[in-house]
Amino acid sequence: MSYNIHEITGRSRVYGILADPIHHVKTPQVMNRLFAEIEHDGILVPLHVGAENLAEVVKGLRHVQSLAGLIVTVPHKTVIPDLCDDLTDQARMVGAVNCIRRNADGTLTGAILDGIGFVEGLRAGGIEPRGMKVILAGAGGAASAIAFALADAGVAAMTIANRTEARARDLADRVAAAYPDVTLSTDGSAVAAAELVVNATSLGMREDDPLPLDGAFLHNGQIVAEAIMEPAITPLLAAATRAGARTHPGLPMLKSQARLMAEHMGAA
Repeated sequence: MSYNIHEITGRSRVYGILADPIHHVKTPQVMNRLFAEIEHDGILVPLHVGAENLAEVVKGLRHVQSLAGLIVTVPHKTVIPDLCDDLTDQARMVGAVNCIRRNADGTLTGAILDGIGFVEGLRAGGIEPRGMKVILAGAGGAASAIAFALADAGVAAMTIANRTEARARDLADRVAAAYPDVTLSTDGSAVAAAELVVNATSLGMREDDPLPLDGAFLHNGQIVAEAIMEPAITPLLAAATRAGARTHPGLPMLKSQARLMAEHMGAA
């Protein structure tokens, strides 16, 4: 039996994505297409929830018996772990959650899949991060997950650049403790020395956003990768193209982690 994502019945399993803002998210299109492909009777819907109401909303969603899971994005990834009953080992290590399974008893199990999705997205694009020198912009939930995943993938060195240097240092110290073979730095000016430049901040979602890193140091021979899905061509990717660098957009990250999300939420 095949399912059409528009044919919702009383037996359909319901999934939500929590975000603020939410207009930019591409996850509903990707996940609903995947549900149709795997013949899963489910529907993912966008839920626009501000930070001030997040705890109350999650508390209520626990009691929706047809709810099977939640996907979590900006700005809730580092707050949502405290609202879960259990975390995967990786989510506990990273300190963030982007996918939640609602269990039959209403308890919530949180996982973080951004990082492995990002690395698998790189590899799907023919980019192998092992042995590379990386500069990563950001120290929030997605950035933390990507930092740990890149370290696990065997990058040689990683610079974590963040507007608040203390947050960058905290993340660098945590990655170094888990992966002592990776050389860690927080020197945000080290853009030119990087082989792989990664934006894991929200800078680039709006046209007037500043670049997350100094675009003057981008050059031919580098790979510049995004975690942002919309717009497809961010100001950073546009600057990278002008500098002659190879670009890698954010959508492959989402496509790569979609099946992992489905598996965690019990849909596959």
